[in-house]
Amino acid sequence: MTDVTPVLSRADQNLGSSLDRLFELLRIKSISTDPAYKAECHTAAEWLVAYLKTLGFEASVRDTPGHPMVVAHHSGASADAPHVLFYGHYDVQPVDPIELWDNDPFEPAIKDMGNGRKILTGRGTADDKGQLMTFVEACRAYKEVNSALPCRITILFEGEEESGSPSLKPFLEANATELKADYALVCDTGMWDRETPAIAAALRGLVGEEVVVTAADRDLHSGLFGGAAANPIHVLTTALAGLHDETGRITLENFYEGVEETPANIKASWEKLGQSAEDLLGQVGLSVPSGEKGRSVLELTWARPTAEVNGIWGGYTGEGFKTVIAAKASAKVSFRLVGKQDPAKIRETFRNYVRSKVPADCSVEFHAHGASPAIHLAYDSPVITKAKNALSDEWPKPAVVIGMGGSIPIVGDFQRMLGMESLLVGFGLADDRIHSPNEKYELASYHKGIRSWVRILDALAA
Repeated sequence: MTDVTPVLSRADQNLGSSLDRLFELLRIKSISTDPAYKAECHTAAEWLVAYLKTLGFEASVRDTPGHPMVVAHHSGASADAPHVLFYGHYDVQPVDPIELWDNDPFEPAIKDMGNGRKILTGRGTADDKGQLMTFVEACRAYKEVNSALPCRITILFEGEEESGSPSLKPFLEANATELKADYALVCDTGMWDRETPAIAAALRGLVGEEVVVTAADRDLHSGLFGGAAANPIHVLTTALAGLHDETGRITLENFYEGVEETPANIKASWEKLGQSAEDLLGQVGLSVPSGEKGRSVLELTWARPTAEVNGIWGGYTGEGFKTVIAAKASAKVSFRLVGKQDPAKIRETFRNYVRSKVPADCSVEFHAHGASPAIHLAYDSPVITKAKNALSDEWPKPAVVIGMGGSIPIVGDFQRMLGMESLLVGFGLADDRIHSPNEKYELASYHKGIRSWVRILDALAA
C-alpha cells in the first residue's frame, strides 16, 4: 500500500468543484421509464463519457435497444495490477407527485440541517448519481496526484436500472470478454448508520409464483352447495398455511438444502449493532418477530430463507355481502433464498406440494414470476477484508459486514455471466428517500465516499 494522504488531501481540495460537476449531472432529467426523457438519458450518458475522457479513460456511449450504456477503460499503475469493473446507473426515478417536493427535483442544492450536518437535495443524489460520482471523483484525485490509477479499471454505467434493465443482459452477453474483470464493485447500497460503513456480503435470491386453484365450473350458492362442494379458497389457504410449522420453519421437502449456518463471529458482530426486534418492527407498528424461532431479526432478514404470501384473492370482494362458493382462488407467493438453494428446485417442490393438497376433482395452475439464486461472498474473503480495513480507516466506527434481505439482479448477472464476484459498498442512508419526493444524500456520504474509494482502490492494489 502507498501513502494515500496526498490523494485524500486532493479529494478534500476538489470537493467544491466535485459538487459542481455532480450538480451538472443531477440537472439532467434522465428518467428512464418515461419515453419523453429519452433524449435526456442520452445526454446523461454523453456527459459521463466526456467527463471520463478528461480523466484519461477510453470512454464511449454504447447504444442499446433502450437507453445507452457507458463503457470506459483505464490502465493501472502496472500491468499486473488487479482489474476491477465498477458498476452504477445514471438513470433516475420519476419525480411524481411533484407537489410533494420542497424544491425543484432537478435543481440540486446544499441544505444546512444544523449541528454541522448538510445534505444534497434533488432526484438522483442518492440513487445513484451521487453514489457513482464518489468513485469517479476518487479516480480524479488519484490521477491528479499520481498520474495513474492503482488498479486497472473498467466502468459500466447503465441507463435502465430504474426501468427493469431490459438491455443489460444482452449487453453483458455481447460484451462479456471486454467487461470481465477480477471482480466487480457495486455502489448502489448503503451504510449501517451515519458513522458506520457497511459491506454487503450476501444478497437473498428470489422465486415468485402465482397459484390458481379451480373447483366448480362456476360460483356456487353457498346454501345449496355449502358443505358438499370443494371450496378453492379453503383448498388454497390450507396449502399456504401448511408452508410453515409451529416453529416458523418452512415445511417444503428439502427446502433447506444448501442453507448454511451463519458463522458465529459474524452473528456476534451483528448482535453488536444493537438492532432489536422492537427497533425493526416498532417502526411499522409491530412487536413480535415472525419466522424461525430463536434467531435475531438481522439473521432472519439477512441470512435465512423465507416463504411469504404476497397477495390472495377469490370469491366476492365487493361492497355488501354475496354468499357464494368461489369457482377460483388465487395467490402470489415469493421465496427469498440464501446460500446455495436452487431456485428451480424450490419452484418445483412448491408446485408438487400444492398439487398434493388439491382434491382430485379440482385443478391447479402455476405462473412463474422470475427466479434468481442468492449471492454470497465468503465473509473472510481477502477482498472483503481489504475493503473493511480501508473503510474502517475512514469512518468514525469500524466497517461491518452485513447481509441484504433484497436482491440486486446485476450482482447475480455478473456472477453467472461474467464469472465475477461483487464487492458491494455504498454510502446511502435509510432516510435518503430514494424513489420518493425530497430525495437527499448526506454531504458527508458524498465527501467521505470519495475518500473511501481512494482508500479501497489503494488497498485492493496492494
